[in-house]
Amino acid sequence: MTMRFRSAVLCAAMVALAGCAVPGANRPDASPEEVAAARYRHDGPPAITLYTMVNNRSDAGAHSSLMINAPSQRVVFDPAGSVRAKNVPEVGDVLYGITPDVAEFYGRAHARETYRVRIQRIEVPAEVAERALQLAQASGPVAEAQCTVATSGLLKQLPGFEGISSTWFPVRLADQLAKYPGVTEQVLRENDADDKQIAIAEYEARITAAGPGGRNRSGDQDSQ
Repeated sequence: MTMRFRSAVLCAAMVALAGCAVPGANRPDASPEEVAAARYRHDGPPAITLYTMVNNRSDAGAHSSLMINAPSQRVVFDPAGSVRAKNVPEVGDVLYGITPDVAEFYGRAHARETYRVRIQRIEVPAEVAERALQLAQASGPVAEAQCTVATSGLLKQLPGFEGISSTWFPVRLADQLAKYPGVTEQVLRENDADDKQIAIAEYEARITAAGPGGRNRSGDQDSQ
Protein backbone atom coordinates (compact mmCIF):
# COMPACT_ATOMS: atom_id res chain seq x y z
CA MET A 1 0.00 0.00 0.00
CA THR A 2 1.52 3.33 -1.06
CA MET A 3 1.71 6.29 1.31
CA ARG A 4 -0.70 8.25 -0.92
CA PHE A 5 -3.25 5.44 -0.95
CA ARG A 6 -2.92 4.94 2.79
CA SER A 7 -3.53 8.65 3.34
CA ALA A 8 -6.60 8.54 1.10
CA VAL A 9 -8.03 5.62 3.05
CA LEU A 10 -7.40 7.40 6.34
CA CYS A 11 -9.08 10.58 5.07
CA ALA A 12 -12.11 8.57 3.94
CA ALA A 13 -12.35 6.98 7.35
CA MET A 14 -12.13 10.34 9.11
CA VAL A 15 -14.97 11.73 6.98
CA ALA A 16 -17.16 8.67 7.53
CA LEU A 17 -16.53 8.79 11.27
CA ALA A 18 -17.40 12.44 11.70
CA GLY A 19 -20.28 11.27 13.89
CA CYS A 20 -17.74 10.12 16.47
CA ALA A 21 -16.52 13.66 16.93
CA VAL A 22 -19.07 16.02 18.41
CA PRO A 23 -17.71 19.20 20.02
CA GLY A 24 -19.24 19.75 23.43
CA ALA A 25 -20.07 16.09 24.01
CA ASN A 26 -17.18 15.75 26.46
CA ARG A 27 -17.89 16.38 30.10
CA PRO A 28 -16.02 15.93 33.38
CA ASP A 29 -15.65 12.39 34.67
CA ALA A 30 -18.22 11.27 37.20
CA SER A 31 -17.05 10.88 40.78
CA PRO A 32 -16.33 7.44 42.25
CA GLU A 33 -19.42 7.89 44.42
CA GLU A 34 -21.63 8.56 41.38
CA VAL A 35 -20.25 5.51 39.58
CA ALA A 36 -20.74 3.29 42.63
CA ALA A 37 -24.31 4.50 43.12
CA ALA A 38 -25.20 3.78 39.48
CA ARG A 39 -23.60 0.32 39.34
CA TYR A 40 -25.94 -2.21 37.74
CA ARG A 41 -25.64 -5.99 37.45
CA HIS A 42 -27.74 -7.54 34.69
CA ASP A 43 -29.04 -11.03 35.45
CA GLY A 44 -28.48 -12.34 31.93
CA PRO A 45 -25.45 -14.38 30.85
CA PRO A 46 -22.11 -12.64 30.32
CA ALA A 47 -22.08 -11.11 26.85
CA ILE A 48 -20.64 -8.42 24.64
CA THR A 49 -22.82 -6.42 22.26
CA LEU A 50 -21.37 -4.47 19.36
CA TYR A 51 -23.30 -1.41 18.20
CA THR A 52 -22.61 -0.19 14.67
CA MET A 53 -24.25 3.03 13.53
CA VAL A 54 -24.81 2.99 9.75
CA ASN A 55 -25.73 5.88 7.46
CA ASN A 56 -29.03 5.09 5.73
CA ARG A 57 -28.08 6.98 2.57
CA SER A 58 -24.52 5.80 2.01
CA ASP A 59 -24.47 2.56 4.06
CA ALA A 60 -21.17 3.78 5.52
CA GLY A 61 -20.46 3.11 9.17
CA ALA A 62 -20.48 6.17 11.42
CA HIS A 63 -19.70 4.87 14.92
CA SER A 64 -18.82 1.75 16.92
CA SER A 65 -19.37 1.02 20.60
CA LEU A 66 -19.56 -1.99 22.88
CA MET A 67 -21.93 -3.01 25.66
CA ILE A 68 -20.21 -5.30 28.14
CA ASN A 69 -22.32 -7.45 30.42
CA ALA A 70 -19.80 -8.70 32.96
CA PRO A 71 -20.74 -10.55 36.16
CA SER A 72 -19.63 -7.55 38.22
CA GLN A 73 -21.60 -4.92 36.29
CA ARG A 74 -22.85 -3.85 32.89
CA VAL A 75 -21.33 -0.86 31.07
CA VAL A 76 -21.11 0.64 27.60
CA PHE A 77 -17.69 1.42 26.16
CA ASP A 78 -18.56 4.36 23.91
CA PRO A 79 -15.25 5.66 22.55
CA ALA A 80 -15.48 9.27 21.37
CA GLY A 81 -19.25 8.92 21.58
CA SER A 82 -21.86 11.65 21.67
CA VAL A 83 -24.86 10.04 23.40
CA ARG A 84 -24.63 11.18 27.00
CA ALA A 85 -27.38 11.64 29.59
CA LYS A 86 -27.22 13.40 32.94
CA ASN A 87 -28.30 10.31 34.86
CA VAL A 88 -25.71 8.00 33.23
CA PRO A 89 -22.27 8.47 34.83
CA GLU A 90 -19.26 8.44 32.53
CA VAL A 91 -15.58 7.98 33.20
CA GLY A 92 -13.16 7.95 30.29
CA ASP A 93 -15.74 6.98 27.63
CA VAL A 94 -17.20 4.20 29.80
CA LEU A 95 -20.89 4.65 30.66
CA TYR A 96 -22.07 3.11 33.93
CA GLY A 97 -25.44 2.04 35.27
CA ILE A 98 -26.67 0.39 32.08
CA THR A 99 -30.08 -0.70 33.29
CA PRO A 100 -32.66 -2.05 30.83
CA ASP A 101 -34.06 1.45 30.41
CA VAL A 102 -30.66 3.02 29.79
CA ALA A 103 -29.74 0.26 27.31
CA GLU A 104 -32.93 0.92 25.37
CA PHE A 105 -32.35 4.67 25.41
CA TYR A 106 -28.77 4.25 24.20
CA GLY A 107 -29.73 2.24 21.12
CA ARG A 108 -32.77 4.32 20.24
CA ALA A 109 -30.93 7.62 20.59
CA HIS A 110 -28.63 6.56 17.76
CA ALA A 111 -31.40 5.22 15.51
CA ARG A 112 -33.11 7.98 13.54
CA GLU A 113 -34.19 8.91 10.04
CA THR A 114 -30.60 9.16 8.82
CA TYR A 115 -29.01 6.25 10.71
CA ARG A 116 -29.81 2.67 11.65
CA VAL A 117 -28.14 0.64 14.37
CA ARG A 118 -26.73 -2.82 13.73
CA ILE A 119 -26.69 -4.68 17.05
CA GLN A 120 -24.63 -7.88 17.38
CA ARG A 121 -24.58 -9.84 20.61
CA ILE A 122 -22.48 -12.83 21.60
CA GLU A 123 -22.38 -14.64 24.92
CA VAL A 124 -18.91 -15.14 26.35
CA PRO A 125 -17.35 -16.79 29.41
CA ALA A 126 -17.50 -14.70 32.57
CA GLU A 127 -13.75 -14.13 32.61
CA VAL A 128 -13.82 -12.80 29.04
CA ALA A 129 -16.55 -10.32 29.90
CA GLU A 130 -14.63 -9.17 32.96
CA ARG A 131 -11.49 -8.77 30.86
CA ALA A 132 -13.43 -6.64 28.37
CA LEU A 133 -14.63 -4.47 31.24
CA GLN A 134 -11.08 -4.04 32.55
CA LEU A 135 -9.77 -3.09 29.11
CA ALA A 136 -12.55 -0.56 28.61
CA GLN A 137 -11.88 1.04 31.97
CA ALA A 138 -8.15 1.19 31.26
CA SER A 139 -8.53 2.75 27.83
CA GLY A 140 -9.15 6.31 28.97
CA PRO A 141 -10.81 8.89 26.71
CA VAL A 142 -10.52 7.99 23.03
CA ALA A 143 -9.51 10.57 20.42
CA GLU A 144 -12.08 11.88 17.97
CA ALA A 145 -12.93 9.59 15.03
CA GLN A 146 -11.05 6.64 16.56
CA CYS A 147 -14.10 4.82 17.91
CA THR A 148 -13.68 1.74 15.73
CA VAL A 149 -9.92 1.59 16.17
CA ALA A 150 -10.49 1.54 19.92
CA THR A 151 -13.35 -0.96 19.78
CA SER A 152 -11.58 -3.39 17.47
CA GLY A 153 -8.41 -3.00 19.51
CA LEU A 154 -10.27 -4.01 22.65
CA LEU A 155 -11.98 -6.98 21.03
CA LYS A 156 -8.79 -8.43 19.57
CA GLN A 157 -7.28 -8.61 23.07
CA LEU A 158 -10.05 -10.90 24.33
CA PRO A 159 -9.58 -14.68 24.46
CA GLY A 160 -11.42 -16.17 21.52
CA PHE A 161 -11.42 -12.94 19.50
CA GLU A 162 -7.75 -12.78 18.56
CA GLY A 163 -8.76 -13.05 14.90
CA ILE A 164 -10.34 -9.59 14.93
CA SER A 165 -8.26 -7.18 12.85
CA SER A 166 -7.84 -3.56 13.83
CA THR A 167 -9.83 -1.26 11.56
CA TRP A 168 -11.03 2.31 11.22
CA PHE A 169 -14.28 1.24 9.55
CA PRO A 170 -17.35 0.31 11.66
CA VAL A 171 -19.03 -1.92 9.06
CA ARG A 172 -15.82 -3.87 8.50
CA LEU A 173 -15.63 -4.56 12.22
CA ALA A 174 -19.26 -5.66 12.31
CA ASP A 175 -18.70 -7.97 9.34
CA GLN A 176 -15.74 -9.55 11.14
CA LEU A 177 -17.76 -10.19 14.28
CA ALA A 178 -20.64 -11.63 12.25
CA LYS A 179 -18.42 -14.58 11.30
CA TYR A 180 -18.10 -15.75 14.92
CA PRO A 181 -20.34 -18.65 16.00
CA GLY A 182 -23.11 -17.67 18.37
CA VAL A 183 -23.49 -14.06 17.24
CA THR A 184 -27.10 -12.88 17.06
CA GLU A 185 -27.99 -9.78 15.12
CA GLN A 186 -30.78 -7.25 14.84
CA VAL A 187 -31.15 -3.89 13.14
CA LEU A 188 -32.83 -1.01 14.93
CA ARG A 189 -34.57 1.57 12.73
CA GLU A 190 -36.52 4.65 13.79
CA ASN A 191 -37.89 7.76 12.09
CA ASP A 192 -36.83 10.36 14.63
CA ALA A 193 -35.35 13.67 13.52
CA ASP A 194 -31.67 13.62 12.60
CA ASP A 195 -30.62 15.58 15.70
CA LYS A 196 -30.12 12.94 18.40
CA GLN A 197 -29.85 15.66 21.03
CA ILE A 198 -33.64 15.87 20.83
CA ALA A 199 -33.96 12.22 21.88
CA ILE A 200 -31.46 12.78 24.69
CA ALA A 201 -33.37 15.81 25.99
CA GLU A 202 -36.67 13.91 25.88
CA TYR A 203 -35.16 11.00 27.79
CA GLU A 204 -33.69 13.24 30.46
CA ALA A 205 -37.04 15.01 30.87
CA ARG A 206 -38.84 11.68 31.25
CA ILE A 207 -36.37 10.44 33.84
CA THR A 208 -36.65 13.67 35.80
CA ALA A 209 -40.44 13.45 35.77
CA ALA A 210 -40.41 9.78 36.81
CA GLY A 211 -38.26 10.47 39.87
CA PRO A 212 -36.02 7.91 41.62
CA GLY A 213 -36.08 4.50 39.93
CA GLY A 214 -37.55 5.89 36.74
CA ARG A 215 -34.75 4.56 34.58
CA ASN A 216 -35.13 0.97 35.79
CA ARG A 217 -38.21 -0.04 33.85
CA SER A 218 -38.13 -3.08 31.55
CA GLY A 219 -37.44 -3.04 27.83
CA ASP A 220 -33.94 -4.41 27.53
CA GLN A 221 -32.58 -5.10 24.05
CA ASP A 222 -29.78 -7.19 25.52
CA SER A 223 -32.05 -9.83 27.02
CA GLN A 224 -33.04 -11.22 23.64
